This record gives sequence, structure tokens and C-alpha cells, in this order.
Amino acid sequence: MVEGMRAGDPQSVGPYRLLGRLGAGGMGQVFLGRSAGGRLVAVKVIRPDLAGEPGFRARFAREVAAARTVCGLFTAPVADADVQGPVPWLATAYVAGPSLADAVDAQGPLPVASVMTLAAGLAEGLEAIHAAGLVHRDLKPSNVLLAEDGPRVIDFGISRAAEASVLTQTGTVMGSPGFMSPEQAQGREVGPPSDVFSLGAVLTFAATGQGPFGTGATPALIYRVVHQPPDTTRLPGPIRPLVERCLAKDPGQRPATTDLLAALGDPQPAEDWLPAPLTEVLSRYAPPPTGGTSGPPGTDGGGLPAAAHRRGRPAAPDTGRGGLLGPAPGRGNPAAT
Repeated sequence: MVEGMRAGDPQSVGPYRLLGRLGAGGMGQVFLGRSAGGRLVAVKVIRPDLAGEPGFRARFAREVAAARTVCGLFTAPVADADVQGPVPWLATAYVAGPSLADAVDAQGPLPVASVMTLAAGLAEGLEAIHAAGLVHRDLKPSNVLLAEDGPRVIDFGISRAAEASVLTQTGTVMGSPGFMSPEQAQGREVGPPSDVFSLGAVLTFAATGQGPFGTGATPALIYRVVHQPPDTTRLPGPIRPLVERCLAKDPGQRPATTDLLAALGDPQPAEDWLPAPLTEVLSRYAPPPTGGTSGPPGTDGGGLPAAAHRRGRPAAPDTGRGGLLGPAPGRGNPAAT
């Protein structure tokens, strides 16, 4: 979503002129920016209290340096950053399209074929992130963007710096209840298997409209994540075995991203990978005019927010699969709800 700038917002950050607000998260505000050469970026400005936390800048600098090495086709790459300035910031590529959270809330669960393509793209994106020595730590529907040529993973690899500050100050854990792994919920060390667990939860949301541990207060969700089995009964048959393996409580029992990609088969070009209503919505997610944005947040005719940021080139998986997935239906079959 692109909102107009507010009183007190900066006009620029680093070399980027700010055009509008894209949102806010646990680490700070996110703005839509434009470079002198006309490139659009999403600029994340870190909260002043975090920037002033002892040791934060050093941790943040390490994470940003690692994030800049990620070059996966299904990720929104880090384009620029300043970790030593008065207010630390980083910029990632901007790509028009809704988040998975917004798309499902507005249009309902995705069809099986779309979920298959989503699974392949996210697994490949996580593989690139892990290859750079990073763990996402906060993979959730709002951190997955749906572009015309496939999904993108955003906000990867930079939450650890803030997480260390939160743990020190409050003893709590950063993350999204219902999508974090049991080991993360318990404050234990996390690695790539933690992201695989979150992937299983995200795919459940995409296919059914709800996470595998339901909804409710944070303590209740964390208890279910740690102690109760996930609800996968509404998942369509082709994706259910893979998701259940991802959601194993024991990290050692979860498949690696390479196993997931092998189970999903050789991906094909992601053409028309989304259902028609969402494809029509994507055409309305064009970047704002050169003059910038103004006024209150807007929505398109499909009820989705006006714009979001992402980029990459994805691929659709083969629908004739076995192994972890079992047989797959035709591309047009809807997901079970």
C-alpha cells in the first residue's frame, strides 16, 4: 500500500527522494523512494531507539552485508544501505504487487496450482537466503509478495539485529505467532529448518485462508506451535504431505529446501500462475507517477491496497508430481477450503 507522506516525514533518505509510505514494521518505517536515475526502491528507516541501542549498528551492519549477497530470483534484493548515518536505513528493489496476506484476505485461498508455484518460488528464495548464511526468521504471509512472474520473499536476514535487542530488553522473542517455529517460539537457536517450518505455515495459509495453528492471542498461538499438532485437514491432497513434513516439531525431521524443490519437480515459466481475479488486480499495481503520491491510502477495485514492493523472476512447478507431494490435479482445480 502506498500512502501519502505525513507531516514530519523526511523528504529524502540518502540519495532517494521519498514519494510515499509503504508501511511500518518492528524495525521502523518503510517508504517508497526514487533514485536520481528514476529507479524505485523501498526504503526501510530504522527506529531511533533501535539505532541507539548499544551493539545494534554493528549487528545490523553484519546482517545487511550478508543480505546484500543474496541474489535469488524469488527475493527482493538489497540495493543500498547506510548503517553508520544518523538514522540507519536500507533500500530494496520495488516491485508492484500485493502481499500474500492481502491477496488471500481479499480474494480467498489460492488454487492448488498457484500454491504449487508459490511453494517452488518460496523454497528457491529460501535456498538463496540460506546459501548466503542467513536465516529469514520472520517468513509470514505479509512478507511474501505476489508478482506477475511469481512470488518474492522480502525482509530477509535483517531481523536478527533487532531480535537481539528485544531479547536483551524484554526477554521476549521477535517473530509472528502462528508462523514461527517451535524452537524460535521457545527462544532457542534457529537455523534454516526454522524457515522451512514457517514455509509450511505460509503454504497452509495460502491454500486454506488460515494458518495451521488457527487464530487467537499470542500466548495461545505460541502454545499450539510448541505443543499441539498443526491442523492440516483442509489442505488439498497434492500439497498436504509436503506441508506436514515442513511442520514437523523436530527441526531434524523437516526437509531441506533442496528436498522441497526436488519434490516439486522442474519449475516451468510462471505464466498466468495466479487466478484471473488476482491477475487482473496485478495490472493495477503500477508504480505511482513521477510526481509522487499524495492523499490517503487507496484501494483498487478488487479491495486490495494500492501497491507494495518486490522484484525478481519466478517459475511455476510441474503439476505432475510424486514423492512428497503425491499426484497433482489439473492447473485449474481450486484449493480446498
